[in-house]
Amino acid sequence: MIRTYFTIGALLLLSACGNNTSEIKVQDGSVSSAISAGSKTDKELQESIAKIAEDDYLKRKNERKNITTLSFDKLNHDFGDVISQKENRTEFVVTNTGDNPLVISKVSASCGCTMPQKPEKPILPGQTDIIAVVFKSKPSQKNEIKKTITVTANTAEKIHKLEIRAFVK
Repeated sequence: MIRTYFTIGALLLLSACGNNTSEIKVQDGSVSSAISAGSKTDKELQESIAKIAEDDYLKRKNERKNITTLSFDKLNHDFGDVISQKENRTEFVVTNTGDNPLVISKVSASCGCTMPQKPEKPILPGQTDIIAVVFKSKPSQKNEIKKTITVTANTAEKIHKLEIRAFVK
């Protein structure tokens, strides 16, 4: 939070006026910089910083209002021994365990051989849906294969990891 205010303050100082001046000095191996805020007073700069901080607080509060929680029926799936280049399918059941609709915005895989499919509609509180996954090994993939499926959702921890495993013969 402090870093946000510092960054906002620095940006305000840099953009306070169209005729900003800056001076960078190097002396005894130390670098220092002086920035002019143009015609804005300290009071005006403080008011601008306070306004940006308030807007940031309201934005974060609104984001928290839409956050929910989820659970999966499993975090890992083991296909066991599979034949090379043959499609293998599984499903991960996702449950909305929170009070707001669950929106899964993105589902991606760590490799093109793994194709996950996300639910298209929001999942209402208490309801479930599936993330379908198809694994089809490439000709060069042999022996044990582990792939990660990344799920992005409107939860406090935005990213969730699922894993599949197979032994390709």
